[in-house]
Amino acid sequence: MSCGCKTSGDSAHSCGPKKTANGCESVNTCGNSYKLSVFDWLSDINNPAPNRCDFVEVRFKNDRKSFYKNVNNIPLHIGSVITVESSPGHDVGVVSLTGELVKIQMKKKKFSEELALKIYRQANQKDLEVWQEARKKEDGVKLEARKIAQRIGLEMKVTDVEYQGDSSKITFYYTAENRVDFRQLIKDYAGAFRTKIDMKQIGFRQEAAKVGGIGSCGRELCCSTWLTDFRSVNTNVARYQQLSINPQKLAGQCGKLKCCLNYELDSYLDALSNFPSSSTTLETEKGKAFCIKIDVFKKKMWFAYVDSSIAWYDFDIDLIKKLISKNKRGEKILPLEDLKQPEASTQNIDLIQENSVDRFEKKNRGNRNRNNQNKHSNNQQGQQGQPQGQKRNRPERQDRPERSEKPENPNAQSGNQPRPQKQHPQQKAPVEKVEGNSDAENKPQNSPNKKKFKKKYPPKKDNNA
Repeated sequence: MSCGCKTSGDSAHSCGPKKTANGCESVNTCGNSYKLSVFDWLSDINNPAPNRCDFVEVRFKNDRKSFYKNVNNIPLHIGSVITVESSPGHDVGVVSLTGELVKIQMKKKKFSEELALKIYRQANQKDLEVWQEARKKEDGVKLEARKIAQRIGLEMKVTDVEYQGDSSKITFYYTAENRVDFRQLIKDYAGAFRTKIDMKQIGFRQEAAKVGGIGSCGRELCCSTWLTDFRSVNTNVARYQQLSINPQKLAGQCGKLKCCLNYELDSYLDALSNFPSSSTTLETEKGKAFCIKIDVFKKKMWFAYVDSSIAWYDFDIDLIKKLISKNKRGEKILPLEDLKQPEASTQNIDLIQENSVDRFEKKNRGNRNRNNQNKHSNNQQGQQGQPQGQKRNRPERQDRPERSEKPENPNAQSGNQPRPQKQHPQQKAPVEKVEGNSDAENKPQNSPNKKKFKKKYPPKKDNNA
């Protein structure tokens, strides 16, 4: 518990006392370092002296806050470490809010000004040393307290331990399903820790707020960051939002229903106010039909026959209202399959290719590998049987088998019909040009590893195809 600068909520850290009004060098940013910080959006506005608020909000370990009166008019800012009145002794806390916003918070939490305790002074070096030594002993005390409660046989769980700033009192926060008898437990705690003992029972949601953690959304828990009031959440909230009642998905880290189910409940209730009742039944010529599903976003309702509920038919809520008005007049409507209009099929275009399996593969990878294999085989055939430094003669075109010498029916074994081959006169010109080039054949080969590239000829066209 300190101003929080550069510590991310370390309770043992302190910037040390300062006799200046600033209190901490990082006073503008240290309010964002610990949980349940407050943004003072009126910090740049100077109020007149007669209307100045004498109350400040002080934060202690975890989410405990209280309001204190600045009777000595000490210049305080957010992040100042101060010593306040307590019973018994004194306590050390951090200022979390000053100015006019404190009055709004006191009114919101219904805090009486007569119950506000006093601020003694800014914490000096001795106060901070005693405070930090007490914070270091909290983890060991918590483990020892759990062992004592287990030895006595009490069905409870010690969640957290908080020392007072002057080490004159220890507060034990616990959770329990049933009522717990503390008469023997407090005696054992007082004998083991030699100080005043205070027991406070908290709920499972408050326990999760003190422990902290990461929710299923991937972010830090709302109860441990900004949520201060815990509203009751029941299964009707999930039914209004058309969610399946699955305890594994709807339960949070505390084991109760998630608090975030209440966030969008008002929007769903506002949208469902335009829908007919989910218990609506339609009188059709084929029989009665009941509502089986509601889609809030598409503003549709699904109906099925009472006799055969296998087939579902969806209709807009405007049409459903008209059908309900007809039933109220005593008229039966047409069967559901006749009322259902065929929807126009819309073709979805995948612009970013999310559904394509090979979207990360190169399109021409197969052709490139095939070309590399052909080049490699040609180099091996050209270098085979040729000593180094000897001339290599390129075989003439007439030594190679021409296309016309192929068998007439090459696909006879596969069962395919033969395709007639026809040579065009325009394809003979490049062949004669290559054969007449004898200078290229008699040139010596300087490097035996030099690659030869074959000239590719255009494929023969078939006019009968």
